[in-house]
Amino acid sequence: MSKNIYHTIRQGKADAKKAFAVLIDPDKLNEERLAQTIDIAVNAKVDYFFVGGSLVVTDTLDKMVATIKKQCSIPVILFPGSPDQITAKADALLYLSLISGRNAELLIGHHVVSAPFIRQSGLEIIPVGYMLIDGGSPTTVSYISNTNPIPSNKNDIAICTAMAGEMLGLQLIYMDAGSGAQKAIPTEMIKEVAKHISAPLIIGGGITTAEKAIENCIAGADIIVIGNAVEKNPTLIKEMADAIHSLNK
Repeated sequence: MSKNIYHTIRQGKADAKKAFAVLIDPDKLNEERLAQTIDIAVNAKVDYFFVGGSLVVTDTLDKMVATIKKQCSIPVILFPGSPDQITAKADALLYLSLISGRNAELLIGHHVVSAPFIRQSGLEIIPVGYMLIDGGSPTTVSYISNTNPIPSNKNDIAICTAMAGEMLGLQLIYMDAGSGAQKAIPTEMIKEVAKHISAPLIIGGGITTAEKAIENCIAGADIIVIGNAVEKNPTLIKEMADAIHSLNK
């Protein structure tokens, strides 16, 4: 299987280049809004599209990924909330293991169910240690996953969890406050986790301003993911992309 996307992410970290991903929830964008988002993302030079959600109740995933692939060359990476959120039309799959929780289904159970199809799909598979961080209010992902997020003031738990995920062989660490979080992950927590791991670090949830995105990048984030904020205001994509990419000059 291809390792192109993971190699690009890894090389970006080695070169201290920051990347920006737009998260698209198949339930929340109609065709018109999707087309608008793609156009803005292309003009803004967005690095990745993440596609998926904690609870996808429509059957639009396959069609949505096909539309993105047809209209642009931005890599499409699946961010699945369940084993049925998979399409071979994407470029890669974040194979998420929810290492912040103790729900066996999300540590290995869903992976066992989905493994045969994923192996046959031809997708680039990227093992990811997924960590939920308390964003100030219950989120869809914490409810659906039936797990408690790591308290936002417990840096030691976050550090040890990320270290354990990396030592288990997970190739990326993804810290997420969840869609619609009231507050973003504290900068100090990001900084401490980044100091203790060598795997690329993805940060998402609660990031609503370009200033916060820059702050997180300086703290150690390699990829910033924005979803809920751009669903409300797609024009924020350009502002976020310019801010994050300005650190690479």
